[in-house]
Amino acid sequence: MKQRQLSAKTIALLAMMIALAIVFSYVESLIPINFGIPGVKLGLANLVIVATLYLMGGRQALIVSVVRIILSGLLFGNMFSILYSLAGGLLSLGIMVLIKRTDKVSVITVSVMGGIFHNIGQLIVAMIVIENLNLVFYLPVLLLSGFLTGLVIGIVSRLILPRIKRVFPEQANS
Repeated sequence: MKQRQLSAKTIALLAMMIALAIVFSYVESLIPINFGIPGVKLGLANLVIVATLYLMGGRQALIVSVVRIILSGLLFGNMFSILYSLAGGLLSLGIMVLIKRTDKVSVITVSVMGGIFHNIGQLIVAMIVIENLNLVFYLPVLLLSGFLTGLVIGIVSRLILPRIKRVFPEQANS
């Protein structure tokens, strides 16, 4: 398999995306919004993940996502928040990459599916950690919250991606 070298510009852009995602995670931790379900958040950092996916591709989005989750968990959370976020983030990103590859759906649909599957991944881990399958009764609320937050992130992504691509045209992969 041929190794591809990352350019200095690509590394700098990845670092900037990681930093922005961490800042969004921090800002989100300051917003006193209680949706009534533990762990339900706006998902502001997912805006950076969706933008990275569309600007640079799946591998780079994976790097940004994993580094952001680990660093944000160490800075603002704990090991359980890292575990839940990794489960949700990896499942979400995997689904978004697969759906995006079809080129038949918009960034909004990709983001909505990412939001839904992020919550599904976290619910699966919660059922395993807590050893309680009754948590599945949270699924309808989590599906709705994933849909709504994914919709918002998708709409914002659709608005900002053309602007980002104008600033970084050499990075735009779609």
